[in-house]
Amino acid sequence: MTQPRRSRYHHGDLKAELVRSAIELIGERGVTGFSMAQLTRRLGVAPSAPYAHFADRNALLAAIAVHAYQVFHAELGPEPAAASGPHDRIAAMAHAYVRFAAGHGALFDVIHQAGVDKATHPSVAEAERPISDAFAGCVTELGGDDRLATAVEATAHGYAMLLRNGDFDEYDSAVREAADGAARAVLALVVGWS
Repeated sequence: MTQPRRSRYHHGDLKAELVRSAIELIGERGVTGFSMAQLTRRLGVAPSAPYAHFADRNALLAAIAVHAYQVFHAELGPEPAAASGPHDRIAAMAHAYVRFAAGHGALFDVIHQAGVDKATHPSVAEAERPISDAFAGCVTELGGDDRLATAVEATAHGYAMLLRNGDFDEYDSAVREAADGAARAVLALVVGWS
């Protein structure tokens, strides 16, 4: 006799649980290794259940990207806001970027690897806007242009990827070391740029 399937999901907010469990799966398998079928099996719900809330996998990834930008914006806020000028503010943003990548790897991956089309999912562009505006404001205050913005982002992203690839020493100090390195490198970059 076949045993009935036991559900991990217990009649609450399925939409929120789909997002939470998808983030968990992406953390384990990566963005490209994540599927809706795995998600429904993990939750013990019918394969059609997610489609009551999300049109397809891309719509679910868009919801995760919105969440990722909200988390990043919340973590970005305190440190740059306390900085005493555009040089320190942009260095603090690089520091926060690396800490976000370290602390929220699955969310970081969705932002950078999922390929969510912002034209199709405008809520993603809307969630990203406060971060982009803060960053662009710093670059403008520093007298920079798109080239400086690209150089700063590439520097912070490079440190984040080196950290995530294990290129820093022991974990306890690795995040601080990578974030501090990114902040120093960005500061040197913008000071040299002006």
